[in-house]
Amino acid sequence: MKFIIQKDYLVQSVQDVMKAVSSRTTIPILTGIKIVASEEGVTLTGSDSDISIESFIPREDDGKEIVELEKSGSIVLPARFFSEIVKKLPKDTVQIEVESHFSTVIRSGKAEFNLNGLDAEEYPHLPQIEEENIFKIPADLLKNMIRQTVFAVSTSETRPILTGVNWRVDGKQLTCIATDSHRLALRKATINSENDAQYNVVIPGKSLGEFSKILDDSNDLVDIVITENQVLFKTKHLLFFSRLLDGNYPDTSRLIPTESKTIVALNVKEFLQSIDRASLLAREGRNNVVKLTTLPEGVIEISSNSPEIGKVIEEVQSTSIEGEELKISFSAKYMLDALKALEGSEIHINFTGAMRPFVIRAAEDDSMLQLILPVRTY
Repeated sequence: MKFIIQKDYLVQSVQDVMKAVSSRTTIPILTGIKIVASEEGVTLTGSDSDISIESFIPREDDGKEIVELEKSGSIVLPARFFSEIVKKLPKDTVQIEVESHFSTVIRSGKAEFNLNGLDAEEYPHLPQIEEENIFKIPADLLKNMIRQTVFAVSTSETRPILTGVNWRVDGKQLTCIATDSHRLALRKATINSENDAQYNVVIPGKSLGEFSKILDDSNDLVDIVITENQVLFKTKHLLFFSRLLDGNYPDTSRLIPTESKTIVALNVKEFLQSIDRASLLAREGRNNVVKLTTLPEGVIEISSNSPEIGKVIEEVQSTSIEGEELKISFSAKYMLDALKALEGSEIHINFTGAMRPFVIRAAEDDSMLQLILPVRTY
């Protein structure tokens, strides 16, 4: 194998596939990046057996030559060293040549590296996915949907299914739900789908987090294919595979209250900043709890008390308060996460009592909601 490639394209591709490479893997060859050079261009693959990413660099892009192929072939190179080397090469082009016994020479300008490679035939094959049921979502929308839900997945392995995000496709609608049993994030969107397929799968939160780092903020469509145990995301030059989590996701619709006793409308920015300030004294220890109390004339009191540190009280003017008076305590962190996920300048919070979950929605937008369980404080 021998080819010359534009450095910036190579660096970008290596960074993308590195997101799937783990240093802690039981299969030694997976600590490497697989490189295949062919007539069409150069393909890089990284995998940790849960996530696999394949990035393709075409021979030319917009009429500009990117890859100059002298001899096609393949090799697996140690990912950590290869990625560091490529970033620091001196010139704009890189020559990669595989010699006998998988010894690989990387040249750029006056710099020359020799890396010991491995046989690409030993590298596990990517899942072959039949692409019959594809649906499409613009990249920027998908990135947002991931951002607005993935933070609420569970980090504890006691219930592995909750470490993923539940994706439900029903015809032209996709609903993403994440919960760690103390809070829940839900986001819906209309998708571009050929047929009215129905899916109910759970995608690991880690996979979605890594994929959203690769996505750009364009409105290019991302193709999504769901099979029995894999999901495939396809962008222009990238394939991203992730395994799905086994098991049934709990029915979360029962958690979301339908009626409410107190409805508060607030300016997001002011409310977020006051919660942030209140949490300054609540951060110590595990409790991180702030208290919200409704007062007359649409005023809301946000307070926090840490006996060993001190206390903070702040009043926030709401746009409106309807219904019963209320005192409720909740995790400041969960509230901050929820507020950062919502879009728009005004939110409505629907409470159904001091010990019941409450729902936060953007005022103009019913495509997403955040739900938080209160904390008992005595």
